[in-house]
Amino acid sequence: MHICILYQHYLRPGDAGHNRFNDYARIWSDLGHKVSVITGQASYMTGLKEPEYRRRACVLEKDGDVDVYRMYVPDRANESFSRRAFSYLAFALSSAWGYRKLERPSVLLCSSPPLFTGLGMLLIHRFSRVPIVFEVRDLWPESAVTTGVVRSQRMIRLMYGIERRCYAAATRLNVLTEAFRENILARGLADASKVWFIPNGVDVEQQRPELRSDQLRRELGWDGRYVVLYSGAHGVANRLSQLVEAADLLRDTPNVLIATVGAGMELEPLRAQVRERGLTNIVLHGPRPREEMPAITASADACAAVLQKNDTFRTVYPNKVFDSMACGRPIVLGIDGVARDLVERAGAGFFAEPENPEALAAVIRRLQSDPAQADEIGRRGREYVTQHFDRRQLALRYLDHLESVARV
Repeated sequence: MHICILYQHYLRPGDAGHNRFNDYARIWSDLGHKVSVITGQASYMTGLKEPEYRRRACVLEKDGDVDVYRMYVPDRANESFSRRAFSYLAFALSSAWGYRKLERPSVLLCSSPPLFTGLGMLLIHRFSRVPIVFEVRDLWPESAVTTGVVRSQRMIRLMYGIERRCYAAATRLNVLTEAFRENILARGLADASKVWFIPNGVDVEQQRPELRSDQLRRELGWDGRYVVLYSGAHGVANRLSQLVEAADLLRDTPNVLIATVGAGMELEPLRAQVRERGLTNIVLHGPRPREEMPAITASADACAAVLQKNDTFRTVYPNKVFDSMACGRPIVLGIDGVARDLVERAGAGFFAEPENPEALAAVIRRLQSDPAQADEIGRRGREYVTQHFDRRQLALRYLDHLESVARV
């Protein structure tokens, strides 16, 4: 079977970001399937392009046995919303052109967001009747609208129109949470028989507690501190100002350090907030290579997962929750809904009301004050995610579904 993955942010070696499709492509390729990826040229975290991509419409690379077609997108996409929107539109067009370079695949797997990747899929659908699986990793445009990222009524109508067209054109939909399925069915956008549920997960061999490193802690300036780590995007939806405010409340709590790793449009404004408050118990490290993240996560004492207080986010499983559980770290969870259900069902952490710095600070104090309980919480999280969210097992399940709709 020839699987074509259409996804704007397939990672390069060393890039920071979500590596789920890198793992899936490798697993499917190792099983003897041909895998091609159509992706963008800019970094997911920084929006920057490497010099070798500049002034080139398409660059063919190899990721093991996987063919990776890196298509044109503009540089510095993360500098503003308008640049990011232009990047999404550019990839929609360049990806459709790039598809024509491939041997016709058995199935096309298109993952959203960015929702505009679906425009590329729709263009491909016009000239190639390949079976399509459209994956919903987040409810776009709903999350963009409810977070205030998109306010133009004309743009909102356009995006909802794209969403409907993508769902209609797809042979099947895959959703990452049951809440997404319920939303889609309630809105009448697809029949239940058309919607799969294969959640995100984690490579439990790559992410594990044994990677904890005292040397790495010293290099990061964590030695002798109780470190609560946030890793991931620093954007509007993440509302990381709540961590800055929690750090302010923890000034007098000995040895606590909140550390963030990642990048995004809010990184520099957050650093300005830290300077203005004169805080020394929070550090924003910026992005780190993907290969370092399992050891960084395992070397923290606890991990934070937070988002804006928004009903849309009651439907999401953030990747960092799975990574933290796999590394045996107790979770400080500032997200309500299905993520809270997961963490509490697993006994993997404590919930704090989103955008409530006092509640976040209280959970951090609770974990710091009882190391034995925190260790037990981390152990339970590792056990649960290994049983239910092992990425290799999910990849095999996904493959079975892809084979059921693939063009023979």
